[in-house]
Amino acid sequence: MGRLTSRLLNYISGSKPLVLQLEHILGFRPVHLPYYELALMHRSKIDDHNQNNERLEFLGDAILGSIVAEYLFKKYPNQQEGFLTEMRSRIVRRETLNNVALRMGLNKLVQFNQNDRGLGRSHIFGNALEALIGAVYLDIGFTRTRTFILRQIIKTYIDLDQIEATDTNYKNQLLSWAQRNAHSLSFETIEEKQEGSRKVFSVGILLNGKLLTIGNGYTKKDAGQVAAQKALEQIKTPLE
Repeated sequence: MGRLTSRLLNYISGSKPLVLQLEHILGFRPVHLPYYELALMHRSKIDDHNQNNERLEFLGDAILGSIVAEYLFKKYPNQQEGFLTEMRSRIVRRETLNNVALRMGLNKLVQFNQNDRGLGRSHIFGNALEALIGAVYLDIGFTRTRTFILRQIIKTYIDLDQIEATDTNYKNQLLSWAQRNAHSLSFETIEEKQEGSRKVFSVGILLNGKLLTIGNGYTKKDAGQVAAQKALEQIKTPLE
């Protein structure tokens, strides 16, 4: 972990030490700093999974999902399982978490290959937020991690009313539009290529057998969502 410290501190702009910047984001002073250094290290800088944040992202994703599920279960005592599942999905989806991470200022701390312009426009900051949650759990335990998520993330950055009213699943929107208007719609993977340390997928949307639009992303799911969003803008048809 020692080499991470010097790399990360050299990377971060500004004069504040990392621990102070983390304290502002977390709401408490980190105890074991190397956990957080690892959480902020993207694999485009270090491909070794023991030296980047992917394992912590896996841990943080599981912890976040369980705490959000408990929070929604208590907040909406009269709602059915389907509603709770959809709300949890909207809260923990990559777009939501990436937006939260940007508002927290986490993008100023994450170390990644800045020569790869696509990374800066992807969801790596939301992924780093999940890794940060994993680091918090290892550092101070589950109970205080739960407090951190509720206070510093959900109550500070998540507008449940807006999330409930907004559907950002563009693929589902497009499929619903096609069904209502008796159109044939399909998603097809057009290309899969390697860019640096990442794979980039191109997914096309076929409307009545003709290519309507193409979206790119670091997963097929993300590429499909991008393509669906572009398609909705292109057809410019009310979805009510």
